[in-house]
Amino acid sequence: MHRSRNHKIIAGVCGGIAETFNMPPTLVRVFWVLLSLIPGPLWVAYVLMWIFVPKAPAVRY
Repeated sequence: MHRSRNHKIIAGVCGGIAETFNMPPTLVRVFWVLLSLIPGPLWVAYVLMWIFVPKAPAVRY
């Protein structure tokens, strides 16, 4: 698991989840927003993933 460098809007968390599970990033973002409407600590989970999940390694050519 990593945070995406290519598919990021805020921190790359949803893009990283999408890359890990080979899914479209937009689908993961929509699913995340829909789950965020349900009361619970999902935003806390997002911030914790932002802090603790490392960025994807940089690609060098």
